[in-house]
Amino acid sequence: MVSSMTGFGNTAITVKGTNIVVEVRSVNHRFLDISTKIPRSLLVLEDKLKRIVQTFFHRGRVDIYITIEGSGFIEHTVDLNWDLANQYISKLQEVKDRFQLGGEITLEMLAKFEDVFSVKELEQQPDELKEGIMEALTEACQKVQEMRQKEGKKLIDDLVDRVKLVENTVNKLGERRDIVIIEYRDRIKARIEEYINQLDGFQTNVYQDIAILAEKGDITEEVTRLRSHVNQFLKTISQKGAIGRKLDFILQEMHRETNTIGSKSNDVKISELVVVLKSEIEKIKEQIQNVE
Repeated sequence: MVSSMTGFGNTAITVKGTNIVVEVRSVNHRFLDISTKIPRSLLVLEDKLKRIVQTFFHRGRVDIYITIEGSGFIEHTVDLNWDLANQYISKLQEVKDRFQLGGEITLEMLAKFEDVFSVKELEQQPDELKEGIMEALTEACQKVQEMRQKEGKKLIDDLVDRVKLVENTVNKLGERRDIVIIEYRDRIKARIEEYINQLDGFQTNVYQDIAILAEKGDITEEVTRLRSHVNQFLKTISQKGAIGRKLDFILQEMHRETNTIGSKSNDVKISELVVVLKSEIEKIKEQIQNVE
């Protein structure tokens, strides 16, 4: 099934009183580009997270967002700087003795020095937290994949309609080609016969030259290749997997053949059809940019 490269999915879980939210956003990109925006404590899981994403997608820019709320996996510890505490007490005692001050050096006095006591947070990563995050990411990726597939179906319906229009235009070019060759030859013949009515011996060579000139404006090969590209395009969009780059290549070939037809022909009707063809190919190309 053809997928687009645009999608969004999120999953929220709770593990030991800690809320974990995983969001995955996907947009179009030439290759698969994975970006993570996660807490620093989870950076050790980054490679595993990216490998999960790679099992779901082949192209697109995929952003992973993980937020953690709660303290279920955070342990608070209080550290005491003994060396600094000893220095504070020693200096306070020196001041007391030097100025003959009364009173005792108490714990309340020592507690006022903020650098003596410090609180640290130790983030833990038990297996159940890691497994929960991996499962949440997998579920979010599945939601993104479903959205991309739904969007892909809409893209295919639009692409088929546009390619059918291209096919009809190519068929009109083929029909017009036969008429143009006859008109071209007759027009050249009529103009030349005005000058060679008295040169009957050279008419055979002149007619051969007319045929050569007419062949220079013949678009038969280009029309045939365009029809082949249309069939190849329709066949490709029915395939599974990442087909966006292949479709883009086919469109480039169609555009090249269309340009060649435009440069070959001097016929007004063919020129009009070429404009229509280019317009539709450009519209298809814009849509293809979002096909995986």
